[in-house]
Amino acid sequence: MRVGLAMLQGARHEHEEAVLSTAVSLNLDVEVIPLRKAEDLDSSIQGLILPGGESTTMRIASRYEGLLDSIYDWMETHPDRPVLGTCAGAILLAVPSKGRSPFIQAKISRNAWGRQRQSFEAQIDVSLQQVGVTSTAVPRKPDAYGHTPLAVGGINSPSGDGFFPGVFIRAPRFDAEGIKCEIIARFGDEIVGVRDGSKCAVTFHPELTTDRRFHAWLLEEISSLSTCD
Repeated sequence: MRVGLAMLQGARHEHEEAVLSTAVSLNLDVEVIPLRKAEDLDSSIQGLILPGGESTTMRIASRYEGLLDSIYDWMETHPDRPVLGTCAGAILLAVPSKGRSPFIQAKISRNAWGRQRQSFEAQIDVSLQQVGVTSTAVPRKPDAYGHTPLAVGGINSPSGDGFFPGVFIRAPRFDAEGIKCEIIARFGDEIVGVRDGSKCAVTFHPELTTDRRFHAWLLEEISSLSTCD
């Protein structure tokens, strides 16, 4: 499997670590492809991750190399291929640029939970398909830019209760009245995760936990498409 990871901003290397450790648990052969410019993305990419960050900055940063436009073109060309958007990545799915139609039918507001100091962790209720994935450490060396993932530990889903450890950092907020797709995650009365066909968007950061349900969903979606092909 080839999973594209948009290297725009946010916890990119933690997403890569999450994908690779999930692949080990699921006994899958997965290659993570860093996407920095338009030509890095082609039809061989089977799934995509849009990480968190600051959505406006991500749009500006991608203009020179044309990455964001190529990502949107790829999603329009391959509508069945799965995409996981986290935090700002959810905004990019809900509010694409240049008059494109939204990739998820959900209204969303930027930084609606407040500033950086209002960031928090909380248990959230997730109704994503359950898979038996354990957190498997994957030894990593620094990449060409000297980057390695943060050491994530101690943030686990409580055993048996079905909750997910939500990490919210300057998080966006879904408008409950503007959602016309499947709701998959809630924090109390708040909707914090949706799925629209092959697109999954959450306002928190699953890559900063050791609960791999969302990355497992992405790989299992790719696997199911490969089986159909």
